[in-house]
Amino acid sequence: MLGSGASATVWLAFDEVLERRVAIKQLSSVDADKLERFRREARALAQLKHPHIVTVLDNGEDAGAPFIVLEYVVGETLKQRLLRTRLPVDEATAYAIEVARALAAAHEQGIVHRDVKSQNILLSDDGSAKLSDFGIARYAQQVALTQGGRVLGTTDYVSPEQALGHEVTGQSDIYSLGVVLFEALTGRLPFRGDSQLAVATRHVREQLPDVQRLRPEVSAALAAVVDRATAKRLEPRYPDAREMIADLERALAIETARAGSASGEAEAVLRTLPRSTYARVPLRVRHRGSLLAGAAVVGLIGVAVALFALEGIHGDRRAPERVRPQVGVVYVPVALQGAHAISYNPFGTGGPDDPLGAPLAIDGKPGDAWRTSEYAAGKLRKSGVGLFVELAAPEAAARLVLATPTPGIDLQVYGAQRLPTGQPARDLDPSALGWRQLGAARKVGAQVAIALDEPRTAFRYYLVWITRLEPDPTGAWISAGIGSLRLWKATARAD
Repeated sequence: MLGSGASATVWLAFDEVLERRVAIKQLSSVDADKLERFRREARALAQLKHPHIVTVLDNGEDAGAPFIVLEYVVGETLKQRLLRTRLPVDEATAYAIEVARALAAAHEQGIVHRDVKSQNILLSDDGSAKLSDFGIARYAQQVALTQGGRVLGTTDYVSPEQALGHEVTGQSDIYSLGVVLFEALTGRLPFRGDSQLAVATRHVREQLPDVQRLRPEVSAALAAVVDRATAKRLEPRYPDAREMIADLERALAIETARAGSASGEAEAVLRTLPRSTYARVPLRVRHRGSLLAGAAVVGLIGVAVALFALEGIHGDRRAPERVRPQVGVVYVPVALQGAHAISYNPFGTGGPDDPLGAPLAIDGKPGDAWRTSEYAAGKLRKSGVGLFVELAAPEAAARLVLATPTPGIDLQVYGAQRLPTGQPARDLDPSALGWRQLGAARKVGAQVAIALDEPRTAFRYYLVWITRLEPDPTGAWISAGIGSLRLWKATARAD
C-alpha cells in the first residue's frame, strides 16, 4: 500500500501485460457523492494528456468497488521534499511553472482541480513535477457536489471564494498554486490556526505575509507573482493560468540572471522558455560549455565600465567631450543593496514598460537588460520613458555609469529626495512632476558615464529618462535597453 485517505486507498501493483509498475487507486466507501466524484476523476484524467499530469491508464470496478489505474511516479511529493529542506528560489519557480502548465491544460478542457497542494505534486526521479489527485475535480460548467456550504479541498491552500462556498473556477486553482509557491519559497505555510475553519477564515480575511521579508533573496518580480496569484478578489488575481505562466517564466529568467546559475529542475525548465524570455538568461547559463569564456567577457565588461566611471567618458550635458576626473578625488560605487529599480512611464499609455525586467538594470550583469516597449521606427511619440532606482537611503552621487545594448539613444538623468508626485500628461518632461535634472547625454555608445550637476546633494531616487531611440529607416519596431546602471560618489583621495 502506497497510502490511504478518507475516501480512497492507493496500492502499488505490477502490470503483467506491459511489465511495469502502476498505482491503483480504489475507493474505500461507496456512498453516492464519493462514488460520483471518483468516477468524475477517472473521466477527467482520461482526457488530460500532459507531461506534468499523472496519466490515467485504466479504470473499472472490483466487487463493486471502483478503481483507476495510474502511472506510478517514482519519487516523492513536494510536501515531503519541503519537510526536509527549503527549495532554491529558481527551482521553486520551475516547479510552479510546471504545475501552472498542467493547470492550464486542465482548465482549457473545463476541468478545475479544486485541491492543488504540495501533497498532490509529485516530484519524479527525473526531477520534474506532476500534478496528481483530481479526486475532487469537476467540470467548471457542472453543478458542484457540495451541500450545505460544505467545502471540498484543503484549507491550508483554499481560495477565499472556495472557503466561502462560492463558485469555484480556474482562478481558485491559481490561488492555491500561489500558496504552494509561497510555501516552496519560504518553507512554511502562510497561515496557521487552531482548526481548519480558523485557517480558512484567515485566507478570506488576511493578506499573505510578505515573501521577501521571509526570504530577502526573492526578486521583486517573483514576489509580485505570488501577490497577484493570491489576491483575495478575483479581479486583480490572474484571470487564467497562461498569464501566470508568462510572469513565472520571466521571473525564472530574472532569478537565474541574479544568481548567475541555475539549480535542479530550473535548468530543464529554462530550456522550454519562449525565445524572448530565454534571451534574458545569462549566456554562461545558456552555454555552460563556454562558462570560462563567458566569465572572462563579463569580467572585461566590468573592468571597462569601471574605467568609464573613473575616467568620465562623454556624457555631461554642458560639454559633450571627455569629462576629466577632478584632482585629489576618487570615485567609489554607491551600494545597491536594498535598492529597487522601477519602470517609469508617466506620460504614456498601457502602464510601465517591462516592470518585471526592471531589476535587471541593477543586477550587476550588463548582459541582462531591462527594455522599453517596441516603438515603430523608434519614434516614442511622447516625451520619454525610463526607469528609476530607489536607494535604501539617500546618497550623493557624482556620476551615473550606464551600459546599453541599444546604443544611439538620448537620455537625461534626474534626482529626487522623495518620490515626486503630479498629474501626468503627455508631452511633458519629468521636471513637471518634481524631478530635478542632473545630467544628460546624446547618442550614447555601449557605455557612458554622466557627470551629475549636484554631486554633494543626497537623493534617494535617480531617474534615467530615455528621450530618443536610434531611428530605424526601415520602419521596424525597436526598443531601448539598459543593461547596467551604477551610481558613483566622489570622495577625497587619501594620500
